[in-house]
Amino acid sequence: MFEIFKEFMLWNWATVLILVAFVVLLKTTVFLERKTVRRYYWLIGIIFVLSIIVFTEFYLNDRQELVNVRLVLMALRYTSTPLIISLILFTLVKKARWYVFIPTIVLGIINIISIFTGIVFGIDENDNLVRGVLGYLPYIAVGLYSFFLVFILVRQSNKQISEIVPIIFLVFAFASGLVLPFILKGDYSKLFCPTIVISLFVYYVFSVIQITKKDPLTGLFNRQAYYVAIKDNAKDITALVSIDMNGLKEVNDRYGHIAGDEALVTLSLSFLKAAKAKQTIYRMGGDEFVIICRKTDENEVIELVKRIEKNVLETKFHCAIGYSCLSENVKDIDTMLKKSDEMMYSNKAKYYSQASKDRRV
Repeated sequence: MFEIFKEFMLWNWATVLILVAFVVLLKTTVFLERKTVRRYYWLIGIIFVLSIIVFTEFYLNDRQELVNVRLVLMALRYTSTPLIISLILFTLVKKARWYVFIPTIVLGIINIISIFTGIVFGIDENDNLVRGVLGYLPYIAVGLYSFFLVFILVRQSNKQISEIVPIIFLVFAFASGLVLPFILKGDYSKLFCPTIVISLFVYYVFSVIQITKKDPLTGLFNRQAYYVAIKDNAKDITALVSIDMNGLKEVNDRYGHIAGDEALVTLSLSFLKAAKAKQTIYRMGGDEFVIICRKTDENEVIELVKRIEKNVLETKFHCAIGYSCLSENVKDIDTMLKKSDEMMYSNKAKYYSQASKDRRV
């Protein structure tokens, strides 16, 4: 038994070490929501169990023992990877729901059926792994899950290089999990779990670093990040967009502050959906937002405003928008912000004036 444990640790020492570091970091990260921390713990637990499954499967394979047990372990291994990615989705993506697990559940059922039918995998009379008619289905499932994960993470990000880099790292890690098994064959089993846990841990560390720059409610950059941004290559900033939610106080008074928070999150997602790579959104406080546009001409700014207005119309909320661009009369960021705010407050006044008229009718 000690020899088996020793061999397991030789296989998985890096995985175990990083998982322990992950737990310690989660314990000391006080600003994460409790449910998010719980989901990370589930991820850590599943990855550790997966490391045991992978080791046991290949340990038995090397000794050509217990074929039926190995088939069960294969079913678990082929199901674990999409389970981990779906749980990553559930943990990292805002508003993710339980139905992200449905493809994993379906794949798990198919893998269980394959134990008896060989439709996905099997072991031939020479004790070699063989693929059934659905032999590539687990890889397809992981690929689709990975693509969806990256798409959603990019979409909900502020599209800055500091956020895109860890997402690219995740892409590389999961892509290696799709390609390397065909190159390294069984040897990849020793890299499988470390690859997953290292990529997730690195993404988490990057996320922790980013949190200091972000508003905890909406995930947008905060006021302090704005002040840093306007000093960073200020000459590239060609326009500012000011946004203020209409009716937040009424929402808070009528439905409570939780409803007000949900309104701000909904609007923030609408802004993120509209913004492009050179357009960065900041929550300045309360219901006030500013978008810094770099190397963006006025036509692009107008198109941005139109996209925001279209997205906001799809919600039950409203906001006032103003913008200002560099020109002969507007030559610095402070003046740009002042002009942008003036347009935004003018639109806000028109909104409340029209709302007042509507109530009198």
